[in-house]
Amino acid sequence: MQKKRQQELSNGQNFMATILQSLPKEAVVTKINFEGPRIALYTKTPKYLIENNDIIANLVNVIKKRIVIRTDESIRKSEEDVRKILNESVPKDADLKGTFFDTATGEVSIEVKRPWLCQRNKEEFNHAEISEKTGWKLRVRKSTNKASNTIQAINYQLKVSSDDRAKHLKGIGEQIFRDRLIQKSEVSLLTLGGFGQVGRSCMLLTTNDSKVLIDCGINPGARNAYDAFPRLDWANITLDELDAIVIGHAHLDHTGFLPALLKYGYRGPIYCTEPTLPMMNLIQLDAIKVATAQGRIPIYAERDVHQIMRQTITLPYGSVTDISPDIKLVLSNAGHILGSATCHFHIGNGDHNFVYTGDIKYAKSMLLESAFTNYPRVETLLIESTYGLKEDIQPTRQEVESAFISAVNTVLKDGGKVLIPIPAVGRAQELMMVIDQYMKSGDLTEAPVFMEGMIQEATSIHEAFPEYLARELKKKILETDDNPFDSEYFTNIEHADGREEPLRDGSPCIIIATSGMLEGGPVLEYFKNIAPHKQNKILFVSYQVNGTLGRRVLDGSRQVSILGKEGKVEVITINCGIERLDGFSGHSDYNQLMSFVQRLRPKLRRVLVNHGEKKKSENLSASIRRMYRVASHYPQIQEAIRLF
Repeated sequence: MQKKRQQELSNGQNFMATILQSLPKEAVVTKINFEGPRIALYTKTPKYLIENNDIIANLVNVIKKRIVIRTDESIRKSEEDVRKILNESVPKDADLKGTFFDTATGEVSIEVKRPWLCQRNKEEFNHAEISEKTGWKLRVRKSTNKASNTIQAINYQLKVSSDDRAKHLKGIGEQIFRDRLIQKSEVSLLTLGGFGQVGRSCMLLTTNDSKVLIDCGINPGARNAYDAFPRLDWANITLDELDAIVIGHAHLDHTGFLPALLKYGYRGPIYCTEPTLPMMNLIQLDAIKVATAQGRIPIYAERDVHQIMRQTITLPYGSVTDISPDIKLVLSNAGHILGSATCHFHIGNGDHNFVYTGDIKYAKSMLLESAFTNYPRVETLLIESTYGLKEDIQPTRQEVESAFISAVNTVLKDGGKVLIPIPAVGRAQELMMVIDQYMKSGDLTEAPVFMEGMIQEATSIHEAFPEYLARELKKKILETDDNPFDSEYFTNIEHADGREEPLRDGSPCIIIATSGMLEGGPVLEYFKNIAPHKQNKILFVSYQVNGTLGRRVLDGSRQVSILGKEGKVEVITINCGIERLDGFSGHSDYNQLMSFVQRLRPKLRRVLVNHGEKKKSENLSASIRRMYRVASHYPQIQEAIRLF
């Protein structure tokens, strides 16, 4: 143990020595610390290093590690004093809405309505000068139309755990930058869930020096624990042996078991993109509420979700980050939902490159850019197969948007109401963009659009991270006052007594409400009122799983029973129109999946296929093998695959 500690120190001291020798005296660096996967330089003259950023850039090129500038604690002014300086310094038209102080990193984030006014003119608002005046590193964020409760909760957890988090980050850094035991790489992948099925995505990437868990989801539809949760028992590891957990995106089939790992003692780092953290917190906490409402005992508690906030290290797209002695990670846009990422693992000294797509959308939408494909090297690709059959072809965006306009216009012009059951994350925001654009252009009949459920909260998270959105949308939010999420057409229903207006007779409108499969949530109240009347329509834009109320309605049931207030069964007669629109999916269809692989073809040695029913994974794998002459395999759960 003592020898291992000496090795850690020796390796760390090599970095420190190189840094100290390369820095001029003017930098006034007082301390060099590990901060998780980064090396933090603490300085009394932040302005000097900010303005001379080539010094840091050259250092990074030399040591091949991420470096961040932090302010020395001795120069940090009180939060009260900093707020006064910011109120005086921030341009009035920028409209300062709030501040958040992260004492673990010495960063102050300001939220402003018009961030471009704090970024364009250095003479009017100079970041380096503000950092020098306040002693805090400045970060500018776009304020949201309505503050996100989830982001506020994360900020609170970061605040109260500041000291522990600083120690935690230092310990993680010492583990990451420890000496490698064996220079030669051997890489294996253990399939723990999400292979030959959709649900409980999870796998273990192992090398001689590292063990990294990738995703940690559940299968909500499973009837027993063996089928519901990842097979971590088969992996034969303890939680202490894990170097890291990497999360691709926030959906429960990829993150639903993560809080349980923290409940049972995992204290290592969790890596994901910045928007993924609040998004998965929102979804995980909602899962607790749903389980409790259904009379089930949740597998984890709120405190376990809060602990995730404290242990997560967020990474931007495109940043090369050490997560263990022999593995570097790069997250890139997956196009699936906000913050969704493909995970590129660079193993050893260029020995092997493994890319896990997670759920991808290889097509641009109004909300998100198409999935990233420009990897410098990929030897092994693991790709999803949700729509892996040859007949799984979705209509083009132009076709589905035209069909949507036609379906809605017909109802609105006849004085009816359109009810759209929808998942709160991703699909709802995409539809908001479509509605706003086509109502403004006049192609879609103008009518009030009412929303209820988690949609508002999820939308606030989207607004908070515009840099992760499609280029045109990002530009609108960051550089103009024309924010589509804040459109005059949208009204959020916050309480049950607000439903009177959307349900009023003779008032045509669009109602968007959760849940997407009519399995609970406020959508059921709207369903009960809208379904019996012929002039109305229920429009499904998301997949309806077998056995759900949504699927029964879609399949043509004219009468359904639902549990009403006080536990009484209510029989609902369905006289309204029913329609399904494909094409708004966040998953790639068969053609898009094949195109994605083709783009990577010159570099590929092997393709693995997961996240699909067995026949879909099998078909996609066979098509890749036949079309592109690349070795392809569709593993099942509890397989060990030698990658290198």
